[in-house]
Amino acid sequence: MKTRTTVNKRFRRPLLLLLGGMLAMAPFWSQAQQVPVFSPEDKQAIENYSLNEDNFKRLVGATKEAHDLHINPEQPKDFSNVHSLDDLANLPVAQDKRVAPLLQKYGFTPREFLLANFALMNAGMAVQAKSHPEAAQYMDKSRINPANVSFYEAHEEQIGALQQELNGAQ
Repeated sequence: MKTRTTVNKRFRRPLLLLLGGMLAMAPFWSQAQQVPVFSPEDKQAIENYSLNEDNFKRLVGATKEAHDLHINPEQPKDFSNVHSLDDLANLPVAQDKRVAPLLQKYGFTPREFLLANFALMNAGMAVQAKSHPEAAQYMDKSRINPANVSFYEAHEEQIGALQQELNGAQ
C-alpha cells in the first residue's frame, strides 16, 4: 500500500495543479472503482487523442485562466449518471457557468478539453512509471499513446514550470 500512496501523492498534486483543478482528474485514478466504464469508442478516443503544440498551448492557457478565475468545480461524489466521456466532460460545465465560455475561448469543447487532459495526464504517468516501475501497475496501458509520451518528455520542463507557478500561487 505504501507504493500506491507514494504514487498517488507523486501524481495527484502536480496533476491537479496542472489541470487547474477544473476537472480534478487525478483523483479519478486513485478512485478508479468509482469512475464509469467507458465505451470502446470513448476508450479509443482517449488512446487516439494526440497532443501537439496547438492544443497544449490552449490547454495551458485555459488552465492558467481557470486558476486565476478560481474556477474549481467540485469532484463528483456520485458517478451513477456518468456513462460516457461527454457526461464526465459536462459535469464542470453544469457546475460553473464560467467553464463553457472559458473552454470556447481556447477553442475546446468540454469533451476535447477532457481528452487533452487525459492525454497529458496519461503521458505524465507513463513518463513517471519509467522511473518508478511500480507505478505502472496503476495505469491503464491501453490509454497510453506513445506519441503523447514523447510530447510530454519534450515539454517536461515547461510542465514543471507551470506546476510550480500554479503551486506558488496557492
